[in-house]
Amino acid sequence: MSPSSLRIDKTPVLAGGKIVLAFSGWMDGGDVSTGTVRRLVDQVDATPIAEIDPEGFYIYNFPGAMELSTLFRPHIKIVDGLIDQYVPPANTFYCDEERRLAFFVGKEPNLHWHKFSECVFSLAKQVQVSTILFVGSFGGTVPHTREPRLYVTASNADLRAKIQEYGLRPTDYEGPGSFATHLMAQAADRGFEMASLVAEIPGYLQGTNPRSIEAVTHRLSVILGLPIDLAALRGASNQWENEVSAEIEKNDELLEKIRELEERYDDELIDSRSAGEED
Repeated sequence: MSPSSLRIDKTPVLAGGKIVLAFSGWMDGGDVSTGTVRRLVDQVDATPIAEIDPEGFYIYNFPGAMELSTLFRPHIKIVDGLIDQYVPPANTFYCDEERRLAFFVGKEPNLHWHKFSECVFSLAKQVQVSTILFVGSFGGTVPHTREPRLYVTASNADLRAKIQEYGLRPTDYEGPGSFATHLMAQAADRGFEMASLVAEIPGYLQGTNPRSIEAVTHRLSVILGLPIDLAALRGASNQWENEVSAEIEKNDELLEKIRELEERYDDELIDSRSAGEED
């Protein structure tokens, strides 16, 4: 029986397949989580199959300064004195039945994580996927002129080893947890294996990061065996990098900081390659 918040329109059979999750909010810096998975949904022309009702999972009236509370409220649009749009959080599952893939794009819940988890696991069980993948990001020291470093956390050592073969590093972290980690902590007991693929993005930048979205989309498409056209993403990535670099040129202090980050990044890359050759 499905949780009451889970509304299923179609239940395809994706036996042994995968579901890829994206959440806005925490771990969606640069729009890497939602931007990557939305890109894949569009590329494979995946169709909506289910949704999670947002009622009860989100805080709308968050106390505090307007700048902070704004982040929690639904988006609205008023035109000429009339309500044109009222957009509550959307949590939608998609399916590419031919490739035995499902996708989820939604907002990380503020409340009732266990109930939200039940919705995700219930849908995954009903479509018969065996692997859950989460895509995310975090702000770090990688400069915007270099490829983001990619990390993996997994629910078991075998899956971690498989993902590492695609050039991802194992994660070392202690601190505040995400909803994706909440899911992963339960995955094995629910009969799934799960991994998080997380990109380190420049901590000094805000807004959408096309370079990181391109890098994660490319790596994930290889893992999933998807024939993704990256030409448009590459063009957007190059334009973004040029625009960011042009702005940074106007700030000598930031420019010097980024040059230091570039030198550190390059030295680490050389050291890791040397260690690989010696091994």
